Amino acid sequence: MVSQWPRHGIDDSIRFVLRRTGAEPWGLAGRQGRADNRCVPTPSGRTETAAANRPASRVVLADDDVLLREGLASLLESSGFDVVGQAGDGIELLALVRSTRPDVAIVDIRMPPAHTTEGLDAARVIREELPDTAIIVLSAHVEVDEAMDLLAGGERLGYLLKSRVTDVADFIDTVERITAGAAVVDPSLVRELVVARRRHDPLDDLSPREREVLGLMAEGASNVGIAERIFVSEGTVEKHVRSILGKLDLPESHADHRRVLAVLKFLEAR
Repeated sequence: MVSQWPRHGIDDSIRFVLRRTGAEPWGLAGRQGRADNRCVPTPSGRTETAAANRPASRVVLADDDVLLREGLASLLESSGFDVVGQAGDGIELLALVRSTRPDVAIVDIRMPPAHTTEGLDAARVIREELPDTAIIVLSAHVEVDEAMDLLAGGERLGYLLKSRVTDVADFIDTVERITAGAAVVDPSLVRELVVARRRHDPLDDLSPREREVLGLMAEGASNVGIAERIFVSEGTVEKHVRSILGKLDLPESHADHRRVLAVLKFLEAR
């Protein structure tokens, strides 16, 4: 199941937002002299405030679009992240991740040579070799099967549409939450899966409100965030979450892991 938009339209809109926020892509705003730094570490760009408050999360970026990649790097650095390297394909990405061991890898799902699932394939290797590294896959369109395969890996995973980068504050918040351990699914993917759910599925026993709460959990919202979205108390959300976990008959385990299992059941019921 694929919902697709033109690649260049999405990328151009991202560049426009990056320019407005001061995160100019490579080749713009006086950065013409900077060499393409694929597959090499890059110096830290974190702010003095971020460095004083907490260690900056170390990021590796992978996208074959140099302008977009440099723009994202500038945006992340200005938001307190430490971009330690950039790559233009899956092979370069794996080499960088193995040498720098970042906190998070942000990866385009389609990269050279075939522009199919090279980024996703590299993400699988990263998860197997470095399970503590958070992984965020960016895609220009919704690909349900690929997203399901990625999210089966558990925590510290995200599947986001590139168009989400245009909301800078939301994007940075999402990267921070995934790096901290959340699993976040782009709302567009959630909508696709809700529409395509099987007639009889494991969610049949959930009330409409519980399904709404589970859908927000799938988007990566915390209990506090869910409470704000549906205008109830945090305690009410906690009761809904306990009821959802019980009705889905999930095994007793760490609370965060049970939430991930619940989200996977939601995504699989399509």
